This record gives sequence, C-alpha cells and structure tokens, in this order.
Amino acid sequence: MMWVTMLCLATALITLPSVAGGLRRLAPESSVDTDAVDAPIPDPLAVATTFDLLAACLRSGLPISTAAAAAAQSAPASFGVALRKAADLLELGADAQTAWGSVAQDPETEALARMARRSARAGSSMASAMTELAATQRTRAEDASAAAAERAGVLISGPLGLCFLPAFICLGIIPVVVGLAGNVLGGGLL
Repeated sequence: MMWVTMLCLATALITLPSVAGGLRRLAPESSVDTDAVDAPIPDPLAVATTFDLLAACLRSGLPISTAAAAAAQSAPASFGVALRKAADLLELGADAQTAWGSVAQDPETEALARMARRSARAGSSMASAMTELAATQRTRAEDASAAAAERAGVLISGPLGLCFLPAFICLGIIPVVVGLAGNVLGGGLL
C-alpha cells in the first residue's frame, strides 16, 4: 500500500509543473502589444464584388460620383477610402484625372482609375468595363489560390519524404541487400 501512495505522489509531482505551465499559457497576458497583432488578410474577392456593385449602380442610371459613394460603403477599407475620396472630388466638380488619382495608387484598383479616366474623356459607359474588371479580378484570385494550393502540395511532400524514405530503406532495401549479400558471400563468389 505504501508503494501505491509513493507512486501517486511521484506522478503528482511530475505532472503538476506541466499543468501549471499549461494554465499559465491559457491566462491572458496583460501586456499584449496591439501593434504586433497582424491585420486580417483582406478577402481577395472583395474588390471584384465592389467592381460588380459599381457596375450595377452605373447600369441603374446613377451618376459616377453617386455610384462610387455607394460602392465605397461595402468596399475593402483602403479601396473604400479611395472610392469615397474620388466620389467627393467628383461631386465638387473635379476632373477625372484628379478625382481618380487616389484610386490609381493601389495596383489592384489602378485599372478602375484608367477606365474611369478613359470613360470621362470619351464619354462612354463604365458599366461593362467594371464587369470585365470584376471578372479579371476573380480570375486573378482563382489563379492565386490555385498557385497557393500547388505550393502547399509541393511543401508537404518534403516532410512526407523524410518520414517514409528511412522506413523504405530500412524495411525494403536493407533486407534485400542483406539477402543478396548472404547469397553472394555464402556461395563463394568473392
């Protein structure tokens, strides 16, 4: 009976520090740096959805400034700010070159600025161009996700190879080599 008590006491002494460490890890830290927290990754299809919304607003007959203001409400943060600024400048009577300048700063939305400037110069409708931009943006997002999936497939093969290769050598190649060496050396060929 004494050895059972000693065994329980030893088990408690071994597991107590690890349980305390686990509880310490679960407790929230009071000195979390808010700047160190990564910003959420934006949805790659959000810009395409904004282009579709802008096209729908333009097809319904809204002026470009009103359509841009409406689309800015549901756009990703930086794109929404740029659209809102362009809408405000267009409302104030700025030319298209000036108004769409903030949108042209972002590589994802630079095509929108080019289309809007071209539409203002030529007097053509932007609705079909916005639909094409949305399709292009979706194609880019699909290509990027396919590339990431292919990259993950390649990266996962390394650890799998490191796990299975030693087992294959130990269980497949070494017994064959030992068996052949026994036949060759036992038969007196060498």
